[in-house]
Amino acid sequence: MTALSKPTLIIADDNEELLQFLTDDLSENFEILKARNGKQVIELLNDHQVDLIISDIMMPEIDGYALCAALKSDLEHSHIPIILLTAKNTLEAKIEGIENGADAYVEKPFSPEFLLVQINSLLKNRQNVRNYFLNSPISHVLSIGQNTSDQAFLEKLDQLILANIQNSNLNVDKLAELLHMSRPTLYRKIKSISNLSPNDLINITRLKKAAALLLETDYKIYQISDSVGYSSATHFNRNFQKQFGMTPVEFQEKSKSN
Repeated sequence: MTALSKPTLIIADDNEELLQFLTDDLSENFEILKARNGKQVIELLNDHQVDLIISDIMMPEIDGYALCAALKSDLEHSHIPIILLTAKNTLEAKIEGIENGADAYVEKPFSPEFLLVQINSLLKNRQNVRNYFLNSPISHVLSIGQNTSDQAFLEKLDQLILANIQNSNLNVDKLAELLHMSRPTLYRKIKSISNLSPNDLINITRLKKAAALLLETDYKIYQISDSVGYSSATHFNRNFQKQFGMTPVEFQEKSKSN
């Protein structure tokens, strides 16, 4: 999702009337992909980058619970927020939805305004977390993981980047090789979780490691620059200031004064 494009939603429901109603209601603010069961949702995900899924629970072939469980356990799609729609208003039904990884639970009948608030809340919260990660020198990459599956992936990714941080040529191809993933799959996964390219994430990881060294060691700037894979201290200083709005020295001084 770029800054100028609409977020893409999948709406899954085997009730054609409700499916069309939701599509008409939400299409002004979102790109809508329609599915009539969980199987079609999975097929759509193979061809589209999706920001959020709205799914009925009672559907043929693959129902909402099974869909939710399958996607939340799948590395490539576990980051996608899922809103479950249901006529079941029992506590047991809600617990089952949460246990299968649902991010929100909306009972039928519902107002379109309430559903829109839920959608915007999930998307906005995710973007707020991403923004904090980008702008804070000390925010850890795990903070942008929305569930245990994403956090496990991010932790492994972070460890690999740090283990190879002095390699100035580290790129998505090398990471894909180390993770035993295809390059397109890794690219999509990183982009979907962080809204960053893999190379941007590598650069931010370098800068955050540098910030940690600024706080924990007495190294000179050129030593830190070299230890995190920058070709020159000038390039490092420029990148640090561009990312965090302050020079490495200013960050160091600000941290000591707090």
